Amino acid sequence: MTATTADTSGATAEIPPRRNPTRWVILGVICLAQLTVLLDNTVLNVAIPSLTADLGASTSDVQWMLNAYSLVQAGLLLTAGNAADRYGRKKMLMAGLALFGIGSLAAGLSESTGQLIAARAGMGVGGALLMTTTLAVIMQVFDADERAKAIGLWGAVSSLGFAAGPLVGGTLLNHFWWGAIFLVNLPVAALGLLAVARLVPESKNPSGDRPDLLGALLSTVGMAGVTFAIISGPEHGWTSARVLASAGVGLVVLAAFALWEQRIPHPMLDMHFFRDSRFVGAVSGSVLVAFGMGGSLFLLAQHLQLVLGYDPLETGLRMSPLALMIVLLNLTGVGARLLPKVGTPASIAGGMTLLAAGLAAVAVLGADGYGGMLLGLVLMGSGIALSMPAMATAIMSAIPPEKAGVGAGVNGTLQESGNGLGVAVLGAVLNSRFAALLPAAAVGAGSLPEALSRARTDADRSAIADAFASGVRASQLVGAGAVLVGGVLAAVLLWRAERKVVRG
Repeated sequence: MTATTADTSGATAEIPPRRNPTRWVILGVICLAQLTVLLDNTVLNVAIPSLTADLGASTSDVQWMLNAYSLVQAGLLLTAGNAADRYGRKKMLMAGLALFGIGSLAAGLSESTGQLIAARAGMGVGGALLMTTTLAVIMQVFDADERAKAIGLWGAVSSLGFAAGPLVGGTLLNHFWWGAIFLVNLPVAALGLLAVARLVPESKNPSGDRPDLLGALLSTVGMAGVTFAIISGPEHGWTSARVLASAGVGLVVLAAFALWEQRIPHPMLDMHFFRDSRFVGAVSGSVLVAFGMGGSLFLLAQHLQLVLGYDPLETGLRMSPLALMIVLLNLTGVGARLLPKVGTPASIAGGMTLLAAGLAAVAVLGADGYGGMLLGLVLMGSGIALSMPAMATAIMSAIPPEKAGVGAGVNGTLQESGNGLGVAVLGAVLNSRFAALLPAAAVGAGSLPEALSRARTDADRSAIADAFASGVRASQLVGAGAVLVGGVLAAVLLWRAERKVVRG
């Protein structure tokens, strides 16, 4: 009896587990959902002139339309991941698709800047649930032999989604009004809901960490306060009560967030991670890559449309080399193959140097035409493709394997925050420079169209255009400097950490 049981067990052990027959269909569905969420990080960039004209949006209004999505998403990523583990990844994925669809409908039908900002914040909640569950589903439905290929495709789609937003937005705006860039999400959300309900198996970890709701609230409020101060500074004055109060509240709340995370047993952000210089170096680089990429796309769309005079579709097409370089180098695995040959510090430093050089090339060589800008976009895409795999490797190797999901959540949160701050900081530099150079007839104008409407002579119009172009150029150079410093800092921290490990 015992022998028979043993034999049966041995035979069973030799049979490989049955693969999910619909796994590649599931991958296609969740990649489509992921693509849509990430497109909405940048798709709004090319709609800025339309929003300014149709809704009367000022530059600060536009920045909040962009930041409401990324800041809410950043604040909720870790909590959404914990909730998915505890209550069910399939349930949270479906909830995310539903919220994202509802938010998209509200955004497309918005009639004021306030309504659009609120709708974008709602989309951010859905986006947070989607982004934290798609990778978990891949880990669930693919076995070890196919998982690397599936994650590679997921990563390429993620990069494409972030960088291809301007092209998709430009194509839609060339044929429809600005609301179409949101309403196009509705069929994707509906298809995703049906496919997830039918195909994706449920999984959860009932003993997982409890959601840190207060931590999510504190981080979101703190980031919003600081970003509001950065956005409002050029318009109201950096020493005004409004700006100082917002910055003060934001910083105090972020400090409270850090203290709270150290006191609770299940923190959203484990502060012990920051004692590891490998983690600090990789996260610093990750934040600044997102800072440079998010801010540069915000500036590039305005540069191409408002300075060089391209329409939305032409703008999207001219920004596409950035996306194409990222996808091409990710799919061919260039960064992954270089990493073991040159090491993590050199990969990060080299990639971020290329990104900084690309930003500088766009600012200096692309000021009056597209040729120099094309070189800059190719350099930027190459730098992102080289540095991102190295940073992901460094982050995940710096934390215990049992906390890998939390580490990935930290990285995603800080990347989203970096994207939002890139728009805020570089937008603030643009506004400050633009306001300082405006001719007397347009002093106090909050946007380029408003300033041009006040112009009385051709000389005024020329001076206003030059002031805006100078503001864009100054912002791009600030972004290049920040990325370069971040690359050096990340590389030094990682190099010192590696030497310490070798000596130990």
